[in-house]
Formats: sequence, structure tokens, C-alpha cells
Amino acid sequence: MRLRETVARNLRRLRQAKGLSQEELADRADINRNYVGMLEREQHAATIDMLEKLADVLETDPVEFFRRGA
Repeated sequence: MRLRETVARNLRRLRQAKGLSQEELADRADINRNYVGMLEREQHAATIDMLEKLADVLETDPVEFFRRGA
């Protein structure tokens, strides 16, 4: 599995576990909702800074985005 796919799956899993829509996550992270969708569909690769921002909103450690088989 490619790292981008791993990040996408974990982002979706973590977002859904918090009960957030893509739009709600984007609003809380102050980013465009389309960008969240693009990350989850593997159409865009997030920067480290963006992963930190998303992890803060999701109240998790950024390393969670890289866990395989989660």
C-alpha cells in the first residue's frame, strides 16, 4: 500500500470516528472542503504542516495518519 493511500484511509477513519463531515473538518481546520475530499481520494498529498493541523482538529497524534492496517 502506498503511503498516500495509508494517509487517505486514516484521515477518513479518524474523521468519521469523530463524527465529522468533510465540511466540518475543513471548517475547523480553516481549509477548503474540497481539499479534504482530495486528500481522502488520494488526489492530493498533504504537507507535514497540514497533517499537524488536521491532527490538532481530530485530537490525535499526526503519526496516526501513517499507521498501516488501522
